[in-house]
Amino acid sequence: MQQSYFVIGTDTNVGKTYIASALIRHFVQAGNKTVGMKPIASGCEISQHGIWQGQLVNEDALALHEASNIKPALNLINPYRFAPAIAPHIAAQQAGVQVEISVITSAYQQLAAMADVVVVEGAGGFLVPINAQQTMADLAVTLDLPLVLVVGMRLGCINHALLTVEAIKARGLKLAGWVANQIEPQMPMFEGNLVSLQQRIDAPCLSVVRWQGEAKEFKF
Repeated sequence: MQQSYFVIGTDTNVGKTYIASALIRHFVQAGNKTVGMKPIASGCEISQHGIWQGQLVNEDALALHEASNIKPALNLINPYRFAPAIAPHIAAQQAGVQVEISVITSAYQQLAAMADVVVVEGAGGFLVPINAQQTMADLAVTLDLPLVLVVGMRLGCINHALLTVEAIKARGLKLAGWVANQIEPQMPMFEGNLVSLQQRIDAPCLSVVRWQGEAKEFKF
């Protein structure tokens, strides 16, 4: 198998890392050399132990690394790392760094040369800025990978999901599928919202993850 995926979300804190890590384990269990990539991360801290001791490390990148069965250098897994837990482009500005898509692309290509599957996890939502001119969507266009959309199942999710799907289609990208991830434990009308999304998104629902449930199987 030689295939990679770009995991995006309808917003921040919708479970992208959880689903991306589960996807990595899915492909590992199928016998593929699989690695996770987090191109841009804010909210990093200096690691006090382990192989990345003394380096800025993001907990999302660490989760992807732990799920992977090949272990590249941190700079390939997570090329851009910033300490403040704020929007990536603002964190980069504060650090005096210009996020370059070419740097991310180079790191991705090196990972793809090592692995059968690369699972790339975005930051924030699909249109979150990464520098003064470009957004996460521009990175998706450059990498041109099939997208997996994580829909945070809560009040308002239908609008957020359909707007994201529309933005994906407008850029000519392929939506490989989407995951319904229940992030609001007492979400009213969960089933009704799920059915509404299934009726309106022209891509398969790969998995339905209940509140604090486990993402085990993906229906590609």
